[in-house]
Amino acid sequence: MNDSLNVVDVLLVEDDPGDALMTEEAFEHHKIRNQLHVVRDGVEALEFLRREGPHADAPRPGLILLDLNLPKMDGREVLAEVKADADLRSIPVVVLTTSEAEEDILRSYNLHANAYVTKPVDFDRFIEVVRQIDDFFVTVVKLPR
Repeated sequence: MNDSLNVVDVLLVEDDPGDALMTEEAFEHHKIRNQLHVVRDGVEALEFLRREGPHADAPRPGLILLDLNLPKMDGREVLAEVKADADLRSIPVVVLTTSEAEEDILRSYNLHANAYVTKPVDFDRFIEVVRQIDDFFVTVVKLPR
């Protein structure tokens, strides 16, 4: 079996530089071969996904890791836009956020998030959670091309 078939582009939408760095380190630590792209706010996320402006050459991600609390356009708005767009809605979106609020969980699933994961505070646990997300969505789940 060709391992390159399991390599996908992952879009991380995260405004916290520390959380973005931890996610990048998780990819490196577990030798995850997927290409991680990081954008810092909701507006930039949609530009990346729609290949607009400075992201005209951006690849189509196979997975989106989305924080809810973002500047310019929050993650809930990004999720609603992605799932309302016929060209983007098939991309799995994992909400990866600090919020444990039931209303955020419910709203995210009502907006068709594929999963909701609360970011662990512990660095080692955070790295393990990112590895599990990657493993599940790249190894276990069959993603659309």
